[in-house]
Amino acid sequence: GSIMERITSFSVDHTKLDKGIYVSRVDDNLTTYDIRMTVPNLQPALDPKAAHTIEHIGATLLRNGEHKDKIIYFGPMGCRTGFYLLLAGDYASEDIVPLATEMFSFISNFEGDVPGASAKDCGNYLDMNLPMANYLADHYLKNALYVADDKNLNYPE
Repeated sequence: GSIMERITSFSVDHTKLDKGIYVSRVDDNLTTYDIRMTVPNLQPALDPKAAHTIEHIGATLLRNGEHKDKIIYFGPMGCRTGFYLLLAGDYASEDIVPLATEMFSFISNFEGDVPGASAKDCGNYLDMNLPMANYLADHYLKNALYVADDKNLNYPE
């Protein structure tokens, strides 16, 4: 047996998980959201360069938006099937669909220089793919956020 307890995110049945946005955990007025952009183990993981691009644009938008005081963190999952968003406060997944929709809509239409994509601002600034980031954000909007129902908002039993 293992000496370590299984962490919450490994207790979700990933074979039943769809694209969507889920409350992963709530700790002392801090909510962690699972922004799942692909179906785990069935659809290809996110392109690393595109995920990096989504992180740069998304984090910049979130930290400049109306909820900037609540944004703690936005970044990719190690498995590259989505992102984690940490917000100060206790909100249901439905409550942040508008925020996620705004962010992914912005990313899907983003053109020009990716924020922070310079040697001075980023440790791997050439590792970007904006056209793929645009495509993946649009795909997520159309296949998860615009059509979100129970299976896209609540973890499977």
